[in-house]
Amino acid sequence: MDVSEEKSQPQQAAPLTGTEAETSTNGQSEASCAGLEEEVSLVPAAQLQACREELATQKDQYLRARADLENYRRRVQREKEDLQRYGNEQLLREILPVVDNLERALAHARTQDIPVEGLITGVEMTLEQFQRVLDKFQVRPVAALQQPFDSACHEAMGQVEREDCPPNTVVEEMQRGYMLNDRLLRPALVLVSKAAAPAGAAAADA
Repeated sequence: MDVSEEKSQPQQAAPLTGTEAETSTNGQSEASCAGLEEEVSLVPAAQLQACREELATQKDQYLRARADLENYRRRVQREKEDLQRYGNEQLLREILPVVDNLERALAHARTQDIPVEGLITGVEMTLEQFQRVLDKFQVRPVAALQQPFDSACHEAMGQVEREDCPPNTVVEEMQRGYMLNDRLLRPALVLVSKAAAPAGAAAADA
């Protein structure tokens, strides 16, 4: 081969060692970061502050919307449970007067001197049937007679003087009250005892 041809061929660059390649890469990264910082520094401070405020506003709106959605889900679940437990409330209100009439009929029949055993038996059977229906729908009578007066489930229709029980005791139940699960369907109408007036005061009033 001719010496002149050998000299005319371009010389290839020697490959970089590991240390040299790493140094070159780090240099490029530092140059890129420096360029990015330079670009950020060119953004006005007011614009950066506006972006931060907008981001904070968007985050607050997101958190509020998320809380509202969670509250809505809870409210829907609560309303669904109430509908399942109290959906028959109006129907049961309509049934209660029938029970009242049957109870009154029995009370009236028992006070008569004429034999009405057949009537009493029939009404008792009907009343028991209604009571089973009420029990099926979780309707329970309100305890009233001989109980301390409770304004949460009793409605006082009057007071009577009594010496055989403490004051503020239910001594007569004029109409039975009922509970639907743990909700008052209607209060019991009752008469409540009060302390008897002293003999001297009664004579003075006379």
